[in-house]
Amino acid sequence: MEVLTQKNQLKNLQPASLVERTIINGQGRLSSTGALAVNTGKFTGRSPKDRFIVKDAMTENTVDWGEINIPISSDSFAKLYDKTIKYANSLKEVYVRDAYACANPNYKLNVRVYTEYPWQNLFVYNMFLRPLQKDLANFSPEWRVFAFPGVKADPKIHKTRQDNFAIINFSKKTIIIGGTAYTGEIKKGIFSVLNYLLPTQNKVLSMHCSANVGHKGDTALFFGLSGTGKTTLSNDPNRHLIGDDEHGWSKESVFNFEGGCYAKTIDLSATKEPQIFNAIKFGALLENVGFFPDGCTVNYEDTSITQNTRVSYPIYHIDNIMYNSRGDRPRNIFFLTCDAFGILPPISKLTPEQAMYHFISGYTAKIAGTEEGINEPEATFSACFGAPFLPLHPTQYAELLGAKLKKGNRRGNGKINVWLVNTGWSGGSYGEGARMELAFTRAMIKAALNHQLDNVEYRKHPVFGLAMPTTCPDVPNAILNPRDTWRNEEDYDEMAAKLAKLFIDNFEKYADKATPKIIAAGPKLK
Repeated sequence: MEVLTQKNQLKNLQPASLVERTIINGQGRLSSTGALAVNTGKFTGRSPKDRFIVKDAMTENTVDWGEINIPISSDSFAKLYDKTIKYANSLKEVYVRDAYACANPNYKLNVRVYTEYPWQNLFVYNMFLRPLQKDLANFSPEWRVFAFPGVKADPKIHKTRQDNFAIINFSKKTIIIGGTAYTGEIKKGIFSVLNYLLPTQNKVLSMHCSANVGHKGDTALFFGLSGTGKTTLSNDPNRHLIGDDEHGWSKESVFNFEGGCYAKTIDLSATKEPQIFNAIKFGALLENVGFFPDGCTVNYEDTSITQNTRVSYPIYHIDNIMYNSRGDRPRNIFFLTCDAFGILPPISKLTPEQAMYHFISGYTAKIAGTEEGINEPEATFSACFGAPFLPLHPTQYAELLGAKLKKGNRRGNGKINVWLVNTGWSGGSYGEGARMELAFTRAMIKAALNHQLDNVEYRKHPVFGLAMPTTCPDVPNAILNPRDTWRNEEDYDEMAAKLAKLFIDNFEKYADKATPKIIAAGPKLK
């Protein structure tokens, strides 16, 4: 295999140097916030259909192969790897970053990332955990990532779908990414690696969630797909942030995989999301945002490039963080869903079996205008709230969750509360009802965290069987039962049955590996 030369490598440059080189190269500009702004080109998001895992003796019988985990041969990988290294050796400069994943030292994974552009390297600095300067001299990488947008695959030769690719090789402990400059491919590549290694080797539940800790040491987890409010709701000025996206739950603690945050910036405002807004300063990296006519002031409402405008920043840009990025085992878990059908309650309490059912389901909904061809609400199910990054079968993660819920935590009565929170629509489906007010959602989560929902009266949802509180501090009682918010209750019942059917149909593919109690915890049609 080709060997990477050392002559053109620039190692572990400081953020200021990476920003300077990006601007000199004409690849980005400083915004009025001080943050560097870049355009990632053709790809402004991940390309799931072009993400592959090498199928070999190690992975053949362990990876859950299918539409998500697409196999590719060792031979195709070797050819693309050699092409990537040849390309890297031809460049005037290659940017190298030594970093690691997992804030719990028992599971630390050293990673060396090679990038074509300096701003890609800034992203790696922001998003991964940063070794101390004294540790860099003897740094030994366990995994290597090569991210070179200029490398294009030939589908006929390399057996890819098109010219872009992201390939994980577990045997070689290597990831190669080409044809795309979208930085999220780097981050999610290592996340996928951890989702394979930690559950199988260490019985650690790897999670696509955010996490924070209260002043009394109580940890909360926030699961949710993109657009459900995971980053927004975990950034609470009254709680310490562990992280906003990727975590592990071991027998000792909940710990962050990362050293930064990668937040959506669409419609960002200082009023609604002050911590994220204020984190966008020098050192942060804005991706694909628009500008006002002065060409300097960011217009967060501008979607002319993409709806998926993003910012990455090191976690220390947030004031109230957990200094070691770790917390105790959780006391409260929130499953966030943006239900554009307007059916699910704004907050409900789940039984352990319901928690397993909704974890495996991973429901949210897309709305009209977010993707081409979507003209009405469309249900989306992503197992464990992160199916695109799960190399193992979803039930393996669900079984780990169930075991940890059963074990409980070390605080209070030891019980772990699981809540389903609808950050989507109320009073009707998208186009008829209205989006749940963020202030109300924050109030409901605050009430759950402060035990103010422990002893209130609950009503059972007639279709989904969810326990809905009848009162909640600082929230109108009238919105707590979604059926009461619709103008026509028969329309609600009809839509509820439609959504329930979608849940039931989706769960069929997991039914053979789920217990009867978990299956029974799903919605019921009359």
